[in-house]
Amino acid sequence: MGAIAAGIAAMGAAIGAGVGNGLVIGNTISGMSRQPELSGRLQGTMFLGVGLIEAMPILAIVIAFMVMNK
Repeated sequence: MGAIAAGIAAMGAAIGAGVGNGLVIGNTISGMSRQPELSGRLQGTMFLGVGLIEAMPILAIVIAFMVMNK
C-alpha cells in the first residue's frame, strides 16, 4: 500500500512541476518578446521560479520514500 501511495505522490509532483515549469517559462518568453530590454531581469526571475518549482517534487519524492519505508 505504501508503494502505491509513493507512486501517486511522485506522479502528482512530476505533473505539477511540469505544468508549473511550462507556465513560468512560457510567460517569461512572452514577456521577453514584448519587452526585450527586460530579458536579462526576466531570465533571472525565471531561473529563480524554476528552482523553487523544482524543489517541490524533490521534497515530494523524499516524503514518498519515507512513507514507503514505514
